[in-house]
Amino acid sequence: MEAQGFPRAARLLKAAEFAALRGGQRLACRHFHAEFRSNALASCRLGLAVSKRVSKRAVQRNRLKRLARESFRRWRTRLPCVDVLIIARPSAVAIEGAELLRDLDSLWQRLAALMPAPAAGTMRGANS
Repeated sequence: MEAQGFPRAARLLKAAEFAALRGGQRLACRHFHAEFRSNALASCRLGLAVSKRVSKRAVQRNRLKRLARESFRRWRTRLPCVDVLIIARPSAVAIEGAELLRDLDSLWQRLAALMPAPAAGTMRGANS
């Protein structure tokens, strides 16, 4: 079984990496929306944006980021090679964690269906 960690290589860290997502594709769900663009790496990466407009309290903003990271950590191996920026909406602050996780799960499912991941370990045209 593969470890489901959240290594540094799975994160968007630099401002240039976040800026590269501008003009990419978008997906939305009830309490979050995502901007994404395919990358040339072997895995997907996550960036988070939870502004003070969402909540003035850092505790609430950090809770939303923690839930988003946990959801991504569970889905990371099933997602295509994309860079994803998750942006929280103000409505997310008042919602329970389980419902937010369901909301994020639906977002990941739609992303996985939109951009199917290539089959690992297969060669194209080998048995054609």
